[in-house]
Amino acid sequence: MSLMRTSSPHLSAANPVQHVMQQVLLALIPGLIALIHFFGPGVIFNLLAACGFAVLCEALVLRLRGYDLRFFLSDYSALVTGALLAVSIPPYSPWWLIFIGAFFSIVVAKHLFGGLGQNPFNPAMVGYVVLLISFPVYMTHWTAPSDLANTPGLLQSFASLWSNEYYDGTTMATPLDLMKQNEGQMLTFLYANNPQFGSYAGLGWEWVNLGFLAGGLWMLHKKLFTWHGPVGMLAALGILSALFYDDGSSASGGSPLFHWLSGATMLGAFFIITDPASGATSNLGRLLFGAMVGVLVYCIRVWGNYPDAVAFAVLLLNFCAPFIDYYTIPKPYGTEDSQS
Repeated sequence: MSLMRTSSPHLSAANPVQHVMQQVLLALIPGLIALIHFFGPGVIFNLLAACGFAVLCEALVLRLRGYDLRFFLSDYSALVTGALLAVSIPPYSPWWLIFIGAFFSIVVAKHLFGGLGQNPFNPAMVGYVVLLISFPVYMTHWTAPSDLANTPGLLQSFASLWSNEYYDGTTMATPLDLMKQNEGQMLTFLYANNPQFGSYAGLGWEWVNLGFLAGGLWMLHKKLFTWHGPVGMLAALGILSALFYDDGSSASGGSPLFHWLSGATMLGAFFIITDPASGATSNLGRLLFGAMVGVLVYCIRVWGNYPDAVAFAVLLLNFCAPFIDYYTIPKPYGTEDSQS
């Protein structure tokens, strides 16, 4: 019988960590292209700054710990963390904001717990949540999609890293913000009177999520992870949103398509909850882990204080991963409780 190797990537000879991380970076490309197209070149400078700061923090900690820099920096794990952080924060963010996020992602969430494969929390989501709680104004300045406003050029985007310029004239509430703030409007009226909405979700956000979906399906095809986590999360999110949709009344939290194609849904489903170090390890555990993330995402989006909730949901379930594993990992063959 052929068994899929699904332990942490640094323990697998068939999929060394460098090879896995390279494929994750490649899988991010469709979503990145959509982000750049709709939100401008600020995404590029976010990416360069976040990856650069992440590698710098990684190198400094490795030097302090006395590790071989060439060996550990070549695994691309710091680049993946930086890239995931970069696509999670608004474009045109100042350099110090990106540096703080990278510092907490690499130094605090990763190396203070022992390094790659020993982190109980997803590093990129730790950095994102620290920024969201500490600097909420900066973290809510998403520029309008390119169809609604002229995005800044390359020089302006580069200058925004150092000048702390906000681009107030080109920012607007995201569709998730508008849905949370909706009071008394039918969803059809809300869609018709707010240009941020596209056909099913947010203008631009639909394509961004489809881009990350495409990359995630490619990774699934490459067997970098199993289907259980993503299917569990998307199914739970879809079922809850369908149950409370009620034909789009003012009390509705949005349709399943709205939630699947909004915010960081597909990024979370395929790039975040599939982290082997901070998630559950058995197939049943992954399914439960993903489903509970989906439930929390919907509850926080609709009834909580934050419009998008993927990072909070993932970190809360990271706490629960050992408990999930305890009850879902099959008993070793030959023990009293094992099943033949």
